[in-house]
Amino acid sequence: MDKIWEEMYTAAKAVLNARQISEFVSAGEVSAAVLSKSGRIYTGVCIDTCSTLGICAERNAIFNMITNGEHEIARVLCIAPIEGKGAPCGACRELMVQLMPTSYKDIEIMLDYRTGKTITLGEITPEWWIDYD
Repeated sequence: MDKIWEEMYTAAKAVLNARQISEFVSAGEVSAAVLSKSGRIYTGVCIDTCSTLGICAERNAIFNMITNGEHEIARVLCIAPIEGKGAPCGACRELMVQLMPTSYKDIEIMLDYRTGKTITLGEITPEWWIDYD
């Protein structure tokens, strides 16, 4: 596994902090790191609410990246309850596809940090509605 995945894991682990914010909102049970095409790492945590207004950690990290003036994703890593293992949900995939409609298939996703298993967004999101091919 190359060093950047380790750096992304460390960054995501640093913000992983499950906590109850109020009786209606919890946060930090899942964290994510997104590597932009420029090489900068952005992080985010999931925020869950009782009225479905929450957000996944991956989208939170992507919004952090956009807030900081970037919009191209190279890699995504998530630390889920099954630590370091998992793929982005449909909403996260949809955001990445719409953000990078002509190149989303190249985004690398860490599926299992312990084994180093990666996949591309194109492999787990084939034939999406927005495809230009």
